[in-house]
Amino acid sequence: MVRLAREMTLHVMSTYGSRGMLLWLSDPYWFQAFGCVLGFDWHSSGVTTNCGALKEGLKGLERELGLYAAGGKGNAARKPPRRSPAGASTWDGIPRLWCQASRLSAKVDNSAVQGGHQLYHHSFFYTADGRWCVVQQGMDDAAGTARRYHWLGERVVDFSEEPHAAVCRQAPAATLNLVDRENRAARQAIVAVTCQLPAP
Repeated sequence: MVRLAREMTLHVMSTYGSRGMLLWLSDPYWFQAFGCVLGFDWHSSGVTTNCGALKEGLKGLERELGLYAAGGKGNAARKPPRRSPAGASTWDGIPRLWCQASRLSAKVDNSAVQGGHQLYHHSFFYTADGRWCVVQQGMDDAAGTARRYHWLGERVVDFSEEPHAAVCRQAPAATLNLVDRENRAARQAIVAVTCQLPAP
């Protein structure tokens, strides 16, 4: 899987570059097809293993390709981007932006999109020029279902309002989606309530 993920990435990037690879990773249909080629069934929630195979396959080639990977499953999911790409030091603040994007995307999908799916997988892909994408997945243990979230940094205007490139789930589920544009008033009301001082 690691070798195949690496070779496929090299092929994609030879044509589309690192930005193109981020575009493909943020596309749930391409991502699912990527998983099928690497050996996963179409409906398997384990398709996020793509990210681990890709992260491992990129080792040693990051500077050459200009594409880096952070995160993963379990404890690895909580580790922000640490490796500094070649040339990144010339853009002040970009490493901080990566960490902020990584943490905010996880916070949104764990807290603002409420449907019983607790995040357990968070992968963050990024480039030296500040581009990034996120692939993360939550699991509803009671229902036995998974939900996957795709983000593409260049499309994110506001983390609190429709920031996703896509959200995929195995089956319909009741969800309180506070980042939906139609729920703007609810978000504002929640913020207003939390800012109120408690009664004396």
